[in-house]
This record gives sequence, C-alpha cells and structure tokens, in this order.
Amino acid sequence: MNSLGNGGLGAAGAIGLAAAPVPAVVKVAPPPPKAALAHVSSGVIAGNKLAGSTPVYPPIAKAAHVSGAVVLHAVISKTGSIQSLSVVSGPEMLRGSAVAAVQDWRYRPYLLNGEPTAVDTTITVNFSFGS
Repeated sequence: MNSLGNGGLGAAGAIGLAAAPVPAVVKVAPPPPKAALAHVSSGVIAGNKLAGSTPVYPPIAKAAHVSGAVVLHAVISKTGSIQSLSVVSGPEMLRGSAVAAVQDWRYRPYLLNGEPTAVDTTITVNFSFGS
C-alpha cells in the first residue's frame, strides 16, 4: 500500500475518480439472425400445428369473468418446436396459462424453397367462457 492508503491508485483513486475495473465478458449464444427467420402469418402457422395441449382456463380468471385473447410472439425452429416465446398482449390473469400451453406445441416444419426454415410469428390464444 502506498503512503496515501489507497492501494496504489493515486490521488484520483483516493477520491473515487479512477477508472472502474473492467467486468469480465460473458459469451452468450446469439439468437438466430433476423434474416434467417421467415416472417409467417399466424393463420398459416396455425395450419401447421401438429400437437399441443389446450390452455387451462385459470380458475381465478374464470371467477373474475376475465376473458380475451393472449397474443404471443414466437420463434419456431426448423424442427417445428417453440424456440422462444414472449407475451405481446392480453389479460394478465391469462398470460401464464397461455405461455405454459404453447411452449410445448409442435408444428410441421415450415418449408421455404423446399428447405425447413425457422419462423418468426405470432400465436393468439383465445379464452372465452364457452371453452
């Protein structure tokens, strides 16, 4: 330690003006490039659905007479599985149930020029008292 008692940082370090230590860089796998995703309408994708459970109507939402549509943004992989999923809009009480059901849905791979292609789309889950 130097005579200032600041660990050798000098006068600037003693008063908090020294450069902060550089944080370690964490490498994360990048998302697929936007150009690698085909933007496909929700109606076309709905026709490619192969399997998936029906969302459970949350009892608290039913008791509160909450109904409506939950719109989800989805990236569907080349194999037809949900790669990423996020809520765009919809009643707060219904969102969790919609996401829980849709994350396990499977789709027929979308073909673009005969090749399986990852898809960027929206999925709408409707909750009504008749369902």
